[in-house]
Amino acid sequence: MNYILFEDSLTRAQLLPLTFVRPIAEIRIGLLTIREKWEKFLKEPTSILTENYLSAKYPIHKQGNNILINSAVIPNAQLVKKILKLNPNEAIVDKDSIVAMHITADDLDKVGDGSSEGIEEIMDCPEHVKLNFPWEIFNFNPQAIVDDYNLLVATRKSQEISPTNRVTNADQVFLDKGASVEHAYINASEGPVYIGRNAVIMEGAMLRGPLAIMDHATIKMGAKIYGGTTIGPHCKVGGEVSNSVFFAYSNKAHDGFVGHSVIAEWCNLGADTNTSDLKNTYDAIRIWSYKEQTFINTCQQFVGLIMGDHSKCGINTMFNSGTVVGVSANIFGPGFQRNFIPSFSWGGPSGIQEYKLDKALQVAETVYKRRNVEMTNIDKDILTYIHQITRSYRKL
Repeated sequence: MNYILFEDSLTRAQLLPLTFVRPIAEIRIGLLTIREKWEKFLKEPTSILTENYLSAKYPIHKQGNNILINSAVIPNAQLVKKILKLNPNEAIVDKDSIVAMHITADDLDKVGDGSSEGIEEIMDCPEHVKLNFPWEIFNFNPQAIVDDYNLLVATRKSQEISPTNRVTNADQVFLDKGASVEHAYINASEGPVYIGRNAVIMEGAMLRGPLAIMDHATIKMGAKIYGGTTIGPHCKVGGEVSNSVFFAYSNKAHDGFVGHSVIAEWCNLGADTNTSDLKNTYDAIRIWSYKEQTFINTCQQFVGLIMGDHSKCGINTMFNSGTVVGVSANIFGPGFQRNFIPSFSWGGPSGIQEYKLDKALQVAETVYKRRNVEMTNIDKDILTYIHQITRSYRKL
């Protein structure tokens, strides 16, 4: 069977700026991206039906018979079992939202935002989690870490933990091949701790589960990493981090606090960057919504920073609770930053101007080279397109 992960425009808009450079399916939550979760459960590769400007990087693969799956839905065994039993022209629906449907290649061309055109039978949906807003990434993350941990380590054996470490509940700690962990404190009493392949945990680091530190990530000396946190592949993190998700290739290498936040790829937080994730009044936090074009009530007491890809901030940067930063912003200056910083912005509290596209692309390419990653023309085209479609926000 051919499996395609599709996304609806409503959910995609609600998850901006994190979906500017990626489909929803490539969002990391827990140990894995949503796409990786589905491929683990289905034991088959998937392709993605996404926006036209992303399709060159994430091409769709069509066959005579296809099962389309809503890419904002987190898989579980019961849901996958029901999807595998779908017959042609059958769909699984949750309220008015398509979760999965079995259609032919001819009907696939008619599919918009999960339209059920041509579907003859509607089936009820098992209980599941669906990602709708950025703050749900860190809200769902503790359980997602537990679920992914159980999925990945069930038939694998951990490396031996060095006796230089102080470990609580060692049977819930997994070290993949090549992971280096010495003179660290690891407490897995409240959830598992996963340390990925070739990850490095430096001396004095304090780790508390549920926690995921993915392949080639580095935790700096004396870091304090609290539960509910994911440090994605190739990230470098120090200081204090709580209940946050770093997608991949992003750095917070020095002291400073990041809590209840989502940091996308290729970001860099300067030394002593701090995020507020709680108001002094303990009120619910409002956050910028690209869909509503205004600030909306999250109904959450804890929300820190949502930072889009390629954005960076200088030393001693302060972010207020519920701050949203777009793609490829360069942020600096004393005082609290604005609560919404548009893509390709340059500056801070004293004023913002446009971050010129050619300079932004040059910096991005330099950063890629530092990690031995090639920045392709497709990557440059995606950033160029985002620069164009976000121009109006820089006039706010």
